[in-house]
Order: sequence, then structure tokens, then C-alpha cells
Amino acid sequence: MLVNGKSVSRETQQRLEHFAGLFQKWAASINLVASSTRDELWQRHIADSAQIFQLNPRPFRWLDIGSGGGFPGVVTAIFLAELQDGWVHLVESNLKKAAFLRVVLSETGARGSVHPIRIEKAVEALPDCDCISARALADLDLLMDYIFPWMDGRQTRAFLHKGRDYVKELEKAHGRWDFDLIKHRSVVEPDSVILEISQLRHRRDQN
Repeated sequence: MLVNGKSVSRETQQRLEHFAGLFQKWAASINLVASSTRDELWQRHIADSAQIFQLNPRPFRWLDIGSGGGFPGVVTAIFLAELQDGWVHLVESNLKKAAFLRVVLSETGARGSVHPIRIEKAVEALPDCDCISARALADLDLLMDYIFPWMDGRQTRAFLHKGRDYVKELEKAHGRWDFDLIKHRSVVEPDSVILEISQLRHRRDQN
């Protein structure tokens, strides 16, 4: 099986397929993604999410915030199962979605755990991580408020999915933040990017 042009093992394929089946079952009763995109599950959500691990295919400790329907956190956790190392902490305050995520992790053997808490409280429970991911959660300026406690003075990197308005979001974020940036063009959505952010810090010239 190929995902974004890269081969994955039979075990990973089976885990992804099982995840997809569970997703469609649960999405019939709870709002996991926009209903208009459910029929595009593999390309629009699974393959798109897989880019995160494919950019950084090592056994890191991940923090996935606003995990929702499992994108990208569950997909990363499934890929980590093949490495038999690394872990994804999925933060999702909605209890129904958190229950779904727990079932998926349990039934697929993905390397992750679910934390049904608000993002603002997560740093108390999860003070350290190597990488952070988020998808379809908030604009970049607000995302930086969320992730800053894990990045302040550390080597943590964030991988953030952004759509066609990402340039405006970057301009707004630069009003309050300085950061190192690598833009990865999406191989799934031509107008989208994954922003790899490190060295996040408050701007010193703020009034």
C-alpha cells in the first residue's frame, strides 16, 4: 500500500483500514469531521495526516492538541506502532470524541493515550514532549498561545496543518511572535502547507 507515494507495511495498512472503519461507524452519530468531507476520508484526512509522521519518521513523544476525529494524532500513533517506540498524547476535551479515540487506540494497537482535558490544562499533566501537532483547530496566533508553554526555551518543534489563508495567519502571528519556520507544501491539498515551527518566543518589540 502507498500513502502519499510512500509504501507502508501490511500491518500499518490493516491498522489504518480498521481506524477508517471505526471512524465511519462513529461519525454516523457524533460530529468527528465536517459531514461534507466524510466521503473523502482516505485522501482528505488519513493521507493528509500521514504527512506529519512522514516528515518526521522517528520515535518521538508527540503532543496532539484538539485531536477530534484522530487527525493527525491517531494516524501518527498508528505509524509509531510499526516502530514499536514513541508515543502520542492526544488532548481532546470533548468526552464523546475522547471515547472514540480510546476505542481506536485500543483496537488498532496504536501507540498513544487520550487525555480528556482542555488544552490550557494539558501542560500540567503533560509537561514535556518532543513534537506538537494540530490540524483544523485554530488560527496560528491562537495556536501559538496554546503551544508556547511546551516550546518556551526548548527544542520542541510544532507541525501545524494550515490551509490557503496561511500567509495571512503568518502575518498576524508575527505581530506577537518570533519563530523559526519551515514550510512544507502539502502533497495532498495543493493550497495547503504544514508549518514546522521551532524557537517560538514572544516578540521583544511589543508595547
